[in-house]
Amino acid sequence: MKLTPDRFEKIINHFKTLNPILVVGDLGIDKYTYGEVKRISPEAPVPVLEVQKEWNKLGLAANVSDNLKSLDVNSTLCGVIGDDSRSNLMENLLEERGLKTWGLVRDSSRHTTYKERVTTSTQQICRVDYETKDMISEEILRRVTGRVNEFVSTHSCVIIEDYGKGLFSENLCQDIIHRFKDQNLLVAVDPSRSTPPHWYKGASLLKPNRVESQIMAQALGYFKEKKLEKIAEILVDKLHLEKIIITLGADGMAMLDTKTDTELKIIPTAANEVYDVSGAGDTAIAAISSSLLSGASLEEAAWIGNCAAGVVVRKRGTALCSIQELRDYYGNFMKSLS
Repeated sequence: MKLTPDRFEKIINHFKTLNPILVVGDLGIDKYTYGEVKRISPEAPVPVLEVQKEWNKLGLAANVSDNLKSLDVNSTLCGVIGDDSRSNLMENLLEERGLKTWGLVRDSSRHTTYKERVTTSTQQICRVDYETKDMISEEILRRVTGRVNEFVSTHSCVIIEDYGKGLFSENLCQDIIHRFKDQNLLVAVDPSRSTPPHWYKGASLLKPNRVESQIMAQALGYFKEKKLEKIAEILVDKLHLEKIIITLGADGMAMLDTKTDTELKIIPTAANEVYDVSGAGDTAIAAISSSLLSGASLEEAAWIGNCAAGVVVRKRGTALCSIQELRDYYGNFMKSLS
């Protein structure tokens, strides 16, 4: 493992000194309704959940900002919400977490994305989604672009968190990428499988999962390519990327840094117990970006992102990783290797 304890501490201790990170993306709220099922409904052959507790959690791109906060990194969140009761809930959740709300743009024609998961201790019964996936209007696009432009000079990097909910267009993606790259700032992209990959052209770092990377290669014309190494090379070449990390779930992470590597590297997963993978990608991009800004190599950043994801997959629902949890997890993982 090419991440010594001294390097690990030096990198994560630098997190709190970073200038804020701008997170631009699709925003939402995750609601969890938890209880027990003791009988089947007499009205239809469905379980009756006796609710024991409910809670709301920042979701989608808002979960990236929440994870940055948990890692002692300041951030500004920029995206579109509705003009409804759930938009007020979104602002309240952000304020409770000490996160800024001035990057939010309200759009009365849209729902604030709201995903309710109905669960028991052993399984998820169903999920109910309230959302609008239509592309945002030109007026809302101008307002979002204006917000982003205000933040370039005061932020250390941008994370584009694309969940395919209608916020991003080719023009918006390219405008963000060019504005931050022109200032020599990191542009990290967590892509959507439904977005044309050329929209992300020129990003500093792309972080798809294995399936997303295959879909992106196919969209670029490479329909039969299955080899991970070749897919990484295709994406780096065709999208003019500097770095790529492909998350592989239980198989770890694959990465290529064009500045230092000639071939793809693969590191194993640090997760030893998986309960729920919801939001693990958000945690990983938050930790990886913060590590790169703190002087980590891509491999060091991947190990830190790997450990952070290992923390949250052991928790129920969309979860967070604190600095202390990250430190403890890394220490235990290092012991397991000795």
